[in-house]
Amino acid sequence: MAPRILLCGDVLGRLNQLFKRVSSVNKSAGPFDALLCVGQFFPDSPEHLEEFTAFIHGGSVVPLPTYFIGDYGLAAPKILLQASKDSANRGFKMDGLKICDNLYWLKGSGKFPLFGLSVAYLSGRKSSSVQQFGTYTEDDVDALRAIAEEPGIVDLFLTNEWPSGVTNRAAASDIPAGLSEAVGSDSTISELVQEIKPRYHIAGTKGIYYAREPYSNVDAVHVTRFIGLASVGNRDKQKFIHAISPTPASTMSSTEIAMKTTNATLSPYTFVEKRISPTDTTKRSSDSISDSQYWRYDVSQKRQKHEAGHGDKMCFKFVSSGSCSRGEKCNFRHDIDAREQCVRGVCFDFLNKGKCERGPDCNFKHSLLEEGDRHPSRRPGSENTRSKECWFCLSSPNVESHLIISIGENYYLAMAKGPLVEDHVLIIPVEHMPSTLSMSSESEIELSRFQNSLKSYCKSQEKEVIFFEWASIRGTHANLQAIPIPSSKAVMVEKVFSLAAQKLGFKFVAKKFDSISDGRKFLKTQIDGDSSLFYAQIPGGTILLHHVEEKERFPAQFGREVLAGLLDMADNADWRNRKHSKDEEMKIVEDFKKRFQEYDPNC
Repeated sequence: MAPRILLCGDVLGRLNQLFKRVSSVNKSAGPFDALLCVGQFFPDSPEHLEEFTAFIHGGSVVPLPTYFIGDYGLAAPKILLQASKDSANRGFKMDGLKICDNLYWLKGSGKFPLFGLSVAYLSGRKSSSVQQFGTYTEDDVDALRAIAEEPGIVDLFLTNEWPSGVTNRAAASDIPAGLSEAVGSDSTISELVQEIKPRYHIAGTKGIYYAREPYSNVDAVHVTRFIGLASVGNRDKQKFIHAISPTPASTMSSTEIAMKTTNATLSPYTFVEKRISPTDTTKRSSDSISDSQYWRYDVSQKRQKHEAGHGDKMCFKFVSSGSCSRGEKCNFRHDIDAREQCVRGVCFDFLNKGKCERGPDCNFKHSLLEEGDRHPSRRPGSENTRSKECWFCLSSPNVESHLIISIGENYYLAMAKGPLVEDHVLIIPVEHMPSTLSMSSESEIELSRFQNSLKSYCKSQEKEVIFFEWASIRGTHANLQAIPIPSSKAVMVEKVFSLAAQKLGFKFVAKKFDSISDGRKFLKTQIDGDSSLFYAQIPGGTILLHHVEEKERFPAQFGREVLAGLLDMADNADWRNRKHSKDEEMKIVEDFKKRFQEYDPNC
């Protein structure tokens, strides 16, 4: 049996009136499985605030599973921030953050299954200013563009604002009187809906009801139905709630999916000229610590290199299968390197965007693999097998020995592959261990020597060194990264890391120690083998620590990306942009050895 879904426009905090209407519809045509709300969900005036918070705090009951994307209005920041801090809502949850029983906030953008239906959404509105709630980001848009490349048909697409041009080619008699395309319309949504090609597109914010005739999609056999909904309790008594019962596309035959009604029109968006330019993206000042200097999410500089289209996005079909029927006509990039990484088991979302919304639930690798590496699902039968496959193990045929600088009893020092800056090195355990914190206490003496030697060396260069490690429970062979920065930048390090953490929704634990060894003793008490953690040892003896929850989304290259932002070298955040030939790497290592020789603890 097809699911029965209720759709609603801007609620504006009028939950009593909404659920009274839901109860009435449920009795006459129900029962319904869920309610999806578009447009502003929170109150627009104080008079509805008490009524609204009664539902949030449990005084009133939400009668059926209700999902919303309009995360703006009175009390929205306070309520949503509190929900974000709830331990049950930690990590990346595409199917909604629980606000109270039966009420869920669809945050950012994503896609999730709902009673067999595939539901995609874009939360918030377009804005020229960056806000914590109520606006969407370029990353949210990019995530949907990646979803559009995935196989399968999206049944429902939820947005707050209307797409620009949706009334083009529509019957004039059906267009509501006084409708203004300019107000409450968004060209970005027009572009997204052309890529996603949903069967239903539902939007709010304009305060009117409009059900457009179905329209055909380019390069797809099914039609899309656009439904614009009015606000709850509107004075003109326009329709604010609408019931649908669509059969999930995943269960339909190709003939059923391709069926068109007699009133279907051509796509309205072929009338709309695509306008993609750097001015459409959120501007961030290059000299502001609070904006651009924290990590890879500031990708505006990279986007400006592409004049138009999707030249910076990769084609899912090509990367996953090695071919694309669209050939040179494809709007997306056919990247051979990415195809090779995909064959080795690397996640497409990670390759395309640098992150994966599935988080720990993803079955693919979230780091780039070298020749000889394979899909992480391989389960070696012995330590010897791991050593042969690991390119950090000295006994492995895959180890790039020309990058090695100094070898001790428990650790060795090596130049980083694709270094962020000059003298970027790694301190690596000789033993195949998942983190340096798993090493024996005796080995800490040697590690401290390496760290102190690097600090002294960098000081002679008028630099400070930042040490950081991503100690993942899924880690293979540990490496402690050491990246030099100019001494003048040292005072900004803690603030930049904190800003990046805030962007991801967490706060660092910061502790200060008199020595590196004291800090390491503390760190070793924080790892239990059942959880991951990221830490950074920064100038002044401070350690920044974050315990990473099992389902929390955390970028594997977080530390490098933060420092790339600090140093205003966003392009270098991706090590592939800093690759050198083997001859060049050998020269870099030899030059470093000469400079480091008097500080090397093994000389």
